[in-house]
Amino acid sequence: MPRIVHLSDLHFGAHDLRLVEAVEGEVDALKPDLVVISGDFTQRARTEQFREACRFLESLRERGHEVLGVPGNHDVPLYDVLRRFLSPLARYRRFIDESLCPFVELPGIAVLGINTARSLTFKDGRINRDQVAFIRKSFARASSQAMRIVVTHHPLFALEIGGEGGRAIGRQELALDAIEESGVDMLLAGHNHHASSQDASDLVTRAGGVLVVQAGTATSTRVREQEQSFNTIDIADGSAVITVHGWTGDDFAAKDSNRYQWVEGKWVARKQPEPAD
Repeated sequence: MPRIVHLSDLHFGAHDLRLVEAVEGEVDALKPDLVVISGDFTQRARTEQFREACRFLESLRERGHEVLGVPGNHDVPLYDVLRRFLSPLARYRRFIDESLCPFVELPGIAVLGINTARSLTFKDGRINRDQVAFIRKSFARASSQAMRIVVTHHPLFALEIGGEGGRAIGRQELALDAIEESGVDMLLAGHNHHASSQDASDLVTRAGGVLVVQAGTATSTRVREQEQSFNTIDIADGSAVITVHGWTGDDFAAKDSNRYQWVEGKWVARKQPEPAD
């Protein structure tokens, strides 16, 4: 049964060291097959912030954890205008990962990261036609038995947070077509600092059967309604259990868990069994 730890919005430069250390300890204890980080490694894409993020990643890898990450809009320089437009993700490539669209296949899962961060937008994300083609190409060579997962920083859908509607990713319909045609089962994203999970058909009628999983911010001091958190995703036999681990002030604790079953082309929420006394 594959297990994924889903972190997002680390925001090194606006982080809490206690949270960083607690996340490291929790990842060790949970023993995931893969750690996914869905963007915003830094607060302002400065060199020292990327160095701090790099040390965090190296610490995870040195302890045996495989990591897949994608850039976020905060990983593109905001105030350094020349760098923003001429080499927006050069520091990300240097300190985090040369690949902006990494692909990992492990027993039971095939995971593809897609970069949605752009120089021309300060906050919103986009996907381009080459990336849409890359989604199709990547999953064409993946095992038909694997759970297929796409990771982006920006949600593909307009998600309501705190009574305010968010914005869908640019070229959403192209992305949704590729995701449906490629048999993608799950979308992981961040950006909103708000954890949630739901079937995509609850958001957009034509979305098809894909489970939309959002992670909160794991280590940033910038929160929106929810405390800092991260997700675990446990996959087995056409089901997925999404557990949100929230910050208590001292450590992270499992606070909310939802089980989904694949039924007739969509994800259906199932009641979790009560814990034993």
